Amino acid sequence: MLLLGIDAGSSSIKASILDGESGECLVSAFMPEKEMDIVAEKPGWAEQDPMMWWKNLKLAVIKCTSAIGKQALQIGAIGISYQMHGLVAVDHALNPLRRSIIWCDSRAVEYGKKAFESLGKEFCLSHLLNSPGNFTAAKLAWVKENEPDIFARIYKIMLPGDFLAMMLTGELKTSFTGLSEGIFWDFERNEISNELLNYFGFDISIFPEAVPSFSIQGYLKKNIAGELGLPAGIPVSYRAGDQPNNALSLNVLSHGEVAATAGTSGVIYGVTDVKKFDPFSRVNTFLHVNHSSINTRLGVLLCINGTGILNSWVRKTAGNGLSYNEMNNMAAKVKPGSEGVIILPFGNGAERILNNKNIDAKIEGLNFNIHNQTHLFRAAQEGIAFSFRYGLDIMKETGIEAEIMRAGNANMFLSPVFREVLANITGSVIVLYNTDGSLGAARGAGIGCGFFKSEKEAFSGLKTVGVTEPDANMTKCYNEVYSTWKYKLEETLRDNLK
Repeated sequence: MLLLGIDAGSSSIKASILDGESGECLVSAFMPEKEMDIVAEKPGWAEQDPMMWWKNLKLAVIKCTSAIGKQALQIGAIGISYQMHGLVAVDHALNPLRRSIIWCDSRAVEYGKKAFESLGKEFCLSHLLNSPGNFTAAKLAWVKENEPDIFARIYKIMLPGDFLAMMLTGELKTSFTGLSEGIFWDFERNEISNELLNYFGFDISIFPEAVPSFSIQGYLKKNIAGELGLPAGIPVSYRAGDQPNNALSLNVLSHGEVAATAGTSGVIYGVTDVKKFDPFSRVNTFLHVNHSSINTRLGVLLCINGTGILNSWVRKTAGNGLSYNEMNNMAAKVKPGSEGVIILPFGNGAERILNNKNIDAKIEGLNFNIHNQTHLFRAAQEGIAFSFRYGLDIMKETGIEAEIMRAGNANMFLSPVFREVLANITGSVIVLYNTDGSLGAARGAGIGCGFFKSEKEAFSGLKTVGVTEPDANMTKCYNEVYSTWKYKLEETLRDNLK
């Protein structure tokens, strides 16, 4: 059987077709070729049109099915990975009522803060394992107060992946993991939190039916199948947010295992079987894809909004048409510490690890007579790696260690400089694999439809493609640079409080 995986990010939609028997990827494609637009009508806002996702999903899938021709008729299941925490609201005709308020939008911070204060710290941390923060529930509260006409017309709310599955199947479903990532889930009672609904004034009827991540969640509509070059009636049998799915793609499913990614945002995601939380909600705990009533599997997520997006901004602003690979090669020629240039990469909205403060990005130590674009290239990668270290220190307080950090061979992890800095500043061995989010979604589909008889069988084609280990001498060097970087960050945080 062939398996189709879809990874719907905020930059692009990627589709891959996996041979379930060999574990080999037959074809991949992404659309659009340039990054999708993010609409920011006000500072801190970030919105995307759900129909733009759907359009690019179709284009990416058609690229794949066209490339393999009649083999596409062997595709037997579809899995979906999606950008987490976004809010999609549809009317009774299942049309979006407004653009989606996506993961990096920070307008709802105060709504989550007030909910945390009103519901109480003890309740939120023991039942929700998080503050409502800036997640989907708080975003919906913003719509309720600021766009009451739209709120009154809402039939169902959903996450981005739920919307795309609906467009494929016509079925309205969400997942238990999705409800937890929106901060709707009561971990003590294993149900949607009535206290949270009552506080915000939400009716439970606005939620679609919840299903496990691995399950038959609907069947591909005949007209859509014809358009995409797929067999009609094949199941959508897996869905998960991009970070739990990234962990799945790396076979991170058991207590103590850790995954990382560094696309637009940067994430360290550790799996635990213990209900622990950060008292300040700087890192967040959700249901993992393989959680069950018998086996507790929770994912502790560290998210930094401003990672790959900083690298992209530097390329657009100072790259003069250079490829990322060329930038990486140039960055490698600069000594550690970038000759005094320091970049704080926090320019993509409020940052959870900074207690939901929006401090903007900063470039410090720039000297016009010494520095050039290569120093910016390296300082950006160092600043991103340092932000991972800063967040990982917080994660350790919840019991997550990262002796080994698994990652796909993609995005920032393609850079030897980034891998070197990250390994030495965190003390982690970084292991790269031949996978990505779309291939993870394909494997998830195979598990959900029952094609794979075990999780072990699903990962038979997963291969190590690179290992980066810490070096004692380099660790000392980078720790000195990190100390300066951290001092600048904390100085900025103090100034932000004035």
